[in-house]
Amino acid sequence: MRAPRRPIDGILLLDKPLGISSNAALQRARSLYAAAKAGHGGSLDPLASGMLPVCFGQATKVCGPLLGSSKVYRVTAALGARTATGDGEGEVVEEAAIPPLAATELNLILGEFLGTQEQVPPMYSALKQGGRRLYDLARQGQTVARTPRTIRLQRLELLALTAQSFELVVECSKGTYIRTLVEDIARRCGTVAHTQELRRLSVAPFEGEPMYSLEGLAAMEPEALAGLLLRPDRALAGLGTVEVGEEDSLRLLQGKLVGPLGPTEMPEKTPARVPGEVLRAYGPGGRFLGLVEGTPEGGLKARRMFT
Repeated sequence: MRAPRRPIDGILLLDKPLGISSNAALQRARSLYAAAKAGHGGSLDPLASGMLPVCFGQATKVCGPLLGSSKVYRVTAALGARTATGDGEGEVVEEAAIPPLAATELNLILGEFLGTQEQVPPMYSALKQGGRRLYDLARQGQTVARTPRTIRLQRLELLALTAQSFELVVECSKGTYIRTLVEDIARRCGTVAHTQELRRLSVAPFEGEPMYSLEGLAAMEPEALAGLLLRPDRALAGLGTVEVGEEDSLRLLQGKLVGPLGPTEMPEKTPARVPGEVLRAYGPGGRFLGLVEGTPEGGLKARRMFT
């Protein structure tokens, strides 16, 4: 008999394995925790592994910010062959000779890709067009025009280069398709390529944090599992903070406005509020209340509160 679901709040940094979808990995983690509610902060392809933030309970409210955060990947590109899917799962649709390529030359080419640019999503993606997933259309042999998306590449670091492949670390904004990036880089090098291996190293702001495998989680006791969860507000570390008293904490949790705070209620570490600025709000004892927004009068209004 399946264990009854229970309310549990927190973020698990799961090391998603190869060969399963992000949703399947999420459901396995949810089952191990017997969590009543769960979501994740950014899908990975079945053929990709690495960090998948799994959000339980109240932490599902930070899935949106995690989806929009920057990511870091390690990718290996196989040169000389382009596939229908952009990875090793698809059939080869184009082959090309591989020109001699030195690391200095490739680094110059990588530099041309840094910054903000437009990227056309691949046909084999979950984006919808006309109410249908692009990958459904692609499997029927259809190719349709796709609207370019604005992306930003902050880092492209060459780790290895051989006559048949190259390996990179990529730091990028949301919406970046690494498979498409690999194809574009190869085209600039005078050949074609596909993604051979892809691993997500981190999701901001969790750089350097440990990840946990499904196998490792399955071997743990419930008490140990609970100790792996991060507080929901860890996903919002890039926002400023404000501290309020017990009475104002209750008002915010009830969705009510809080008037301008007096000097005694504004510790030195609390930044001056700007109208419209979104802040993390904390009550007595450092209790995280949720997200609030500064008002023109210098007060606070609830934006998304946690219980």
